[in-house]
Amino acid sequence: MDPKFAAALAMGIGSIGPALGIGMAVAKAMEAIGRNPESAGAIQGVMIVGIGLAEAVAIYAFVIALAIIFT
Repeated sequence: MDPKFAAALAMGIGSIGPALGIGMAVAKAMEAIGRNPESAGAIQGVMIVGIGLAEAVAIYAFVIALAIIFT
């Protein structure tokens, strides 16, 4: 298998989960803020931490893709 194809596959599969997770987190946060606007600051802070944790998975997939290409 071509390393470039393997890296592209790793990035493609590795970024589906974080993309869905971030989208769902933001959607639910917007729903919660719409229901209770006074707690927007607390909801936004927790949402940003969750997005950062989900984004870490995509960064791991990127690192693995780079390792596939350069090794």
